[in-house]
Amino acid sequence: MSTVAYITARGLLGRRRVLILLPLPLLLVGLALICRAYDVDPSQWGQPVVVGLGLAVMLPVIALIIGTGVLGSEVDDGTIVHILTKPLPRRDIILAKLLVAAGVSTVASAVPLFVVGLLADGVQFGLALATAAAAGAVAYSALFLLLSLLTRRPVLLGLVYILVWEGLLGRFVSGTRVLSIQQYIITIADKMAPTDMLPGKVSLTVAIVMSLIFAIGGTLYAINRLASFSMAGETS
Repeated sequence: MSTVAYITARGLLGRRRVLILLPLPLLLVGLALICRAYDVDPSQWGQPVVVGLGLAVMLPVIALIIGTGVLGSEVDDGTIVHILTKPLPRRDIILAKLLVAAGVSTVASAVPLFVVGLLADGVQFGLALATAAAAGAVAYSALFLLLSLLTRRPVLLGLVYILVWEGLLGRFVSGTRVLSIQQYIITIADKMAPTDMLPGKVSLTVAIVMSLIFAIGGTLYAINRLASFSMAGETS
């Protein structure tokens, strides 16, 4: 499993797509620094920057790029066959891919969110955002990794989930929030460091339980899905 994780990390971080991860974190921190430099009250910029850009855009988009990239490209170009011929349990392959996806997504999102939280409301708020982002990165990574095994257009479906389900329906249809990873993140962070900047819409119990369901359920489904692949790289 460690070998698969190493190869995955080297391939992911060595590609140009990793450069796509930089603009959003830099923009997030840059906006917070500008607001702080001009003494703008955090109550005015905190929610738009932290939630509107950080939790609703940066985190899920980064997880989408990485989560669909750790395995999706291998499925598309057929190199998944080489992995399947190795004497490795399908479980180890998926866990290795998920470990890399969740780890890179966590670092790329939790660090800038910690900085922004620190600038907005102190260390406790920064740590709350970083912790919630790590939990969200795992859930998002499991979901998007699964999508890369279910469809040839995982990025498109991932964007539909982020923009339509979480972004549009999540604002106006209360029932959809139960299946919104974004809402889990907001609730977890808000419970760790209560603030008016985080409008949590689900309970902490729902946030924790559903995060685990997304992470564990998505992983188990992905393992089962990969096991159904034939040596030709197609599903049986």
